[in-house]
Amino acid sequence: MTPLRLILVGLGARSRVWQRVIADNPDAQIVAACDPDPAARARAAEARPDLPIGAAISDIVGVAADAAVLATPPGGRERQIEACCAAGLAILAEKPLADDVALAARYVAMAETAGIPLIVGLNFRYLAVTQALRELLRSGAIGRPEFGRFLYERWRDGTQGWLNSYPLSMDHPMLWEQSIHHFDLMRFVYGTDAARLQAHTFNPSWSMYRGDANVSALIHFENGMCVTYQGTWQAGHEPMNFDWRTDGTDGIAVQRAMFGDLGWAPRMQAGLTEVPLPPHEPWITDAAALLRMFVATCRGADPECTGRDHLQSLYMLAACILSSERRASVAIPEIAEMAAA
Repeated sequence: MTPLRLILVGLGARSRVWQRVIADNPDAQIVAACDPDPAARARAAEARPDLPIGAAISDIVGVAADAAVLATPPGGRERQIEACCAAGLAILAEKPLADDVALAARYVAMAETAGIPLIVGLNFRYLAVTQALRELLRSGAIGRPEFGRFLYERWRDGTQGWLNSYPLSMDHPMLWEQSIHHFDLMRFVYGTDAARLQAHTFNPSWSMYRGDANVSALIHFENGMCVTYQGTWQAGHEPMNFDWRTDGTDGIAVQRAMFGDLGWAPRMQAGLTEVPLPPHEPWITDAAALLRMFVATCRGADPECTGRDHLQSLYMLAACILSSERRASVAIPEIAEMAAA
């Protein structure tokens, strides 16, 4: 079977991961690339002189392709989505799909009307630890999960060259760029959608970010699960502190690192039983698995991480913002209605 022909849209920091995992996958190949930044195009042309490179998708529509990978910021994707829909290109877009929930809903409707897959790059679903935690809870080892605590405390220096810099000027950068992963993980692992939440977002005095870098929330899910969430990109100390604990009727499960370290225990057991996990290269192993899923989707397999599913996580994000403004609990159906209006 011939490789899936991909247009890489965006040649910034995140594109480096995609270039590597695509190069390592014999079922996919980059046939063209685009970026509005002349310097980024020049670097790409020097590295790949054989590759058609343009400022936008419209500059390279003559290249035979099957799909596009949008390694771009969420703001300003409208023309990219429109160009893909017009050309019949399947889409794999970095999360979040848009920086506005109503706009994301419009993108989903556009792709569905065009009859093309729209997949969102929620690579953390493909971490071995995520898959193992989900299976652990499904096995009934800790009984029925009823409440949890999700703690993420990180000093993210947005000026480092290997990181995307656009979050520095975003509204609510923690929510849009990091918490969106965590909300998706909760929905994926617990197998349920949020029903309502109450949140407070704010920015510490020392923050390098213009928008709120701290989020605190109490999240109630449709299946009765309740999670206390705290996330920050401007923690006062390193290293990162990641701790996701789930309490069930018969015991607990605890993930103590973002890329691994999973344990569980039945009630009254003194220590945790470690869950063995396969080797993992952060950002690469998970992105490679996500790419394999996308290739399979384009060849007819049932899709995962769809834009339609992603809206449920975006509703949580929007509810956090509205709840913080109101200083009151917000129900998810209200957000869904606002996005559809």
